[in-house]
Amino acid sequence: MRRALAFLLFLPALPFVGAGCGPASSPQSSARSPLAAKWTDRAKSSYRAGDFDDARDAAAHALTAAPNDAEVRELAGRIALVHLDYAETLRVTDGLESTASHALRGRAFWFSGDIEHAADELEALLTDPLVKDPWAREVASLARRGSGRHPFEMEGSLVGAVEMPRALDRVPIGAANVVPCELDGERILALVATGSSEVLVDSNSRKDPSWVSLRFDRLEVKDVPALTQDLSAVSHQLGVPIKALLGSQFLRHAHVTFDRRGDQFVVRRQDAAAPPDGSRVPLYYLRGGGMLMRATVTPKDDDPIALFVDSSRLFPLFLQDVAWKKAGVDPSTLAAMPDVPNVKHGTVPIFRVGGFDLAKMPAIEGADMGELASVMDIDLGGIVGADLLAFFRVTFEDEGRFMWIEPDPSLVGPVETAPGPGAPPGTAPAPASAPAPGSAPAPGSAPAPASAHPPTPAPSAHKP
Repeated sequence: MRRALAFLLFLPALPFVGAGCGPASSPQSSARSPLAAKWTDRAKSSYRAGDFDDARDAAAHALTAAPNDAEVRELAGRIALVHLDYAETLRVTDGLESTASHALRGRAFWFSGDIEHAADELEALLTDPLVKDPWAREVASLARRGSGRHPFEMEGSLVGAVEMPRALDRVPIGAANVVPCELDGERILALVATGSSEVLVDSNSRKDPSWVSLRFDRLEVKDVPALTQDLSAVSHQLGVPIKALLGSQFLRHAHVTFDRRGDQFVVRRQDAAAPPDGSRVPLYYLRGGGMLMRATVTPKDDDPIALFVDSSRLFPLFLQDVAWKKAGVDPSTLAAMPDVPNVKHGTVPIFRVGGFDLAKMPAIEGADMGELASVMDIDLGGIVGADLLAFFRVTFEDEGRFMWIEPDPSLVGPVETAPGPGAPPGTAPAPASAPAPGSAPAPGSAPAPASAHPPTPAPSAHKP
């Protein structure tokens, strides 16, 4: 298990989108009014900090103060794309011919399903000799060959549900969401990979990007755009033959639910009904592709951090040093991880996501984010991995603009731990403990009853 963990800690970044371009410097910036300059600076600062809602509000004010400023318009388009507001990205960049504007419009058209206009914009982007964007090159070619297709069109039943195995040929799968399905009629195993924007097919089976069909039980998803990548290392480390990765664009369009503890993967034609015990967690997408969420590592809801969501990483949580310090933990006090060089582990006193508090959350420090760090234009606090997601039933809604998370019913216990008899009057109840590493679920085993999990009760609910 440690070998697999070491591999997944240093797994190269999945191609969620190309590096893209930031807003171009505008000759109008020097003549920008003081009010417009303040709003623009605030929008940039909030975006960098991962406060995307405030960034959107600030960008709207900046546009009002400087409606013809190209840099402001591109900044507003980039922020709108994070929210999957494709129409706004197209509106504010209309008429701009910079490289950054072509990149924004190409992504907005692609992720909204307008593949012909996506091809036009991405091809225009690639005429810039300074642009090296493999994602844009492959998607432009795929889009140009996809004329007349309707991405993610569904046929068959309203819902397709499949059982995710906990072990195959006695090989434990652990927290990885491995999904049996059919790829163009061939039975395969796919891995849920929220860190990738696209479906990725093993390049050892298919050489070029293509349009494919995926079937889950009696529901078929047709005209699925699929890029290629060598998945042999993933298969080797998991011990099972992974032939495809299911990226965030597929998960969003297919209204997917995945539930590792319940062993269930569900695809739907429409959004699911709101779960009675679920908590709504807003999601954001870097350049429309890389999945992000915000969470807090302090007892209060102020100053949340931005986290990359990557279900292909088999750890609960990775935090940068600045996030550890924000949580009140000195990174120098963390314990070294055996057999994994330069990686340390410890516990975050409290991790708050959606309406749940997780106390004593296991986390690591020191993992190399590789290419991921080089393409991020925000201050990333860390990465949410498969072991943390496995504690919840996860359902994507509103084309992925948010997700519902539901705690495992078998672990539901007291919402809050009452103070001890000697506690001073007015002492607040303590939040419940987070799941221990590897507790979701035990490899190759059946779910344990709630009584078998005294150290890992369900998270406590809180009201923001």
